[in-house]
Amino acid sequence: MSTKKINSEQGHWLLAKMGKRVLRPGGRKLTETLIQNLEITSKDSIVEFAPGMGYTAQLILNKRPLQYSGIELNEEAAQRLQQHINTPSQKIFNTSAAQTGLEQLSQTKVIGEAMLSMQVDARKSEIIQEAYRILKPEGLYGIHELGLKPENISENSKREVQQNLAKAIHVNARPLTKEEWCQLLQKEGFKIKSIQESPMDLLKLKRIIEDEGFWRTLKIMFNIFTHPKAKEKILIMKNTFKKYESHLTSFAIVAEK
Repeated sequence: MSTKKINSEQGHWLLAKMGKRVLRPGGRKLTETLIQNLEITSKDSIVEFAPGMGYTAQLILNKRPLQYSGIELNEEAAQRLQQHINTPSQKIFNTSAAQTGLEQLSQTKVIGEAMLSMQVDARKSEIIQEAYRILKPEGLYGIHELGLKPENISENSKREVQQNLAKAIHVNARPLTKEEWCQLLQKEGFKIKSIQESPMDLLKLKRIIEDEGFWRTLKIMFNIFTHPKAKEKILIMKNTFKKYESHLTSFAIVAEK
């Protein structure tokens, strides 16, 4: 199963087209914190769900794990990654995170970022179940996902945020509160080990500079302002994030099988 072409209508791929590499809701620092909390060593067999542009994959490979497997549904993205990640111990598989084809109890760690948020709840559970299936006992599953706040957000407010977010980024975004994310993991047999939270400042200038560096930020801005259609769509995204700033956040959670 694959979606062949990258859909640049979708917010994350549009930003990637403009040159943005860090596409996670909590930014580079929260990704680095998640990797640190996973304590990756040279003995680990690690799977990454939806590596996308390969930014996190490189951070993982810098830890020199025993084995790395990237599970990327999009065929075009998978082919790009395979140009750089394709050795006997490092493989990219063009398949679904809900059906990886990997052996049961074969992995020590699984990581997935900004991908469960884009799934309906039933699909979220299927992906978490697959992480549980392929992990060895005491294996770790790390996620970095878009979140909702406060914990007692009303159903009407939640629905409004989710619907308008989906319209802005052209992905069926379904973020959850911290407690809801934890419950989802616990329901599938995981025990929560750590939780970190970071503001969802993906399109704020300060965060872009933190994530991309000053010169790359200039390049991204130049690309946006010289592509009027992209600029219009990105401004809609930015305004939507701003409108719901009081309800949007990001979480990095490590859970143990």
